[in-house]
Formats: sequence, structure tokens, C-alpha cells
Amino acid sequence: MTSPTRSKSRFLSRVFLVLLLAGATFAAMRLGWLPQRFSPFPPISLDERPSWFLDTRLAALRLDRPLCEAVLKEPHISATSIADQPYKDGCGWQNAVRFSQVGGAKIGAEKLTCEMAAAMALWIEHEVQPLALESFGARVVSIGDMGIFDCRNIVGNPLMKNIRSQHATANAIDISGFTLDGGRQISVLRDWSGRSKEAAFLKEIHRRACRYFRVALGPEYNAAHKNHFHFDRGAFSRCK
Repeated sequence: MTSPTRSKSRFLSRVFLVLLLAGATFAAMRLGWLPQRFSPFPPISLDERPSWFLDTRLAALRLDRPLCEAVLKEPHISATSIADQPYKDGCGWQNAVRFSQVGGAKIGAEKLTCEMAAAMALWIEHEVQPLALESFGARVVSIGDMGIFDCRNIVGNPLMKNIRSQHATANAIDISGFTLDGGRQISVLRDWSGRSKEAAFLKEIHRRACRYFRVALGPEYNAAHKNHFHFDRGAFSRCK
């Protein structure tokens, strides 16, 4: 006859194993290690504004080149796969693409991870463009970027100065502003502050970016970001 103490111990052991397995599965999904064929969620699509499990479905693109090529399609984005760059001293990239337009707007993106490119396409097409039409009656025709890949450490935060930036793995992009159809320009540096329509637009698209990017930083984060938005899909989450 099994003692109550032993039964309780077995029950707790099973609960622990279940929780451990659940935690490992969640970590694998967040890090993009779980192949799409094993995921309980459908592949991400650029055709519509996603609602459920967006972060996990974007992460599934991280290491899956065939899935990346199936998802990143015209007219949403003009993406072309590029060869991997083996990591050296914390710098390099895997499953990255280059593209010249995203969400109907021109941009010169030489290398950006597939996961980030998909997040950019969703944000521009389903958040930025509708809000630009609503606010100014015009679409965004070009996006000003201040760089993507850069083999460097994090800047602007003394506590993290010895940690590689997500830019070092082509997993981040800095956005300085937007040009609308008709020539109107919206600058993060010039227009963020105040109560203008441009300021309201910038603040709202920054807020909405937090759905798509794990880190979405703007001028209110620190002085190093006074002239741009920084977006990345690294391991940590921060919206400021």
C-alpha cells in the first residue's frame, strides 16, 4: 500500500516535470527553435493584421528560411534572402533578407533578419499606413533609416555598454522619419515633442510598434534615441 506521503511526492514530481516541459517549450518557441510544423499556431501572414500569439508566430521565422520565403511576399515587401554570415565576436546574421520597399514605402534595407522584416511589414502596412491616411490624407512613400547591421555594443545605457547590440546580428533597425505622398516630411527629432499632428502621429505609431517588436525605444527612453526609433526582436522586452 502506497503511503500518502509517497503519493504526494509522486504527484508533485509529475507537476514539476509538466511545468518544466511547458517552460522549455515556451522558451523554444520564443527563441524560434521550435519548427513551424510542431507549432500549435498557424504561420504568420502579412495579408491581415494579426491578433493572437503574434510574438510567437513571428519568432517561428527566425531560423526557418523556407517559411521566411513563403511569408515575405509582394506586394507587402520586396525581400530577397541573403547568405548567412557566421557569427564572429558576437557579430553576424542568420536567415536575413534585403528589401527596397515595405508596406508600399521605399527603404534601403541591406540586411535584416526575416523575423524583423516581417514585423516591419506588418507594422508599416497595418498600423503606419492607415494612421497616415487618417491623420494626413496621404500614404507614407519612404522611410528614413539610420542603420541596421553594425558590429557594436549597446550605446546610451551604461549598465549594458559591454553587451552586443541587436544591430550586431542584423536584428534591429533605427527609423528617423517618414516622407508622405506629396512631399510632407515627418522627423522624429523635429516633430516628436509638442501637440502637432506630426507629434501625435509619431507617438501613436511608436505605441503600436510595441505589438510587433520586443524592444521599441524612442526619444523618451534616453538622449541617444532623441532622433530615432529603435526596434528589435531580441530576447528582452521594453517599450519606452
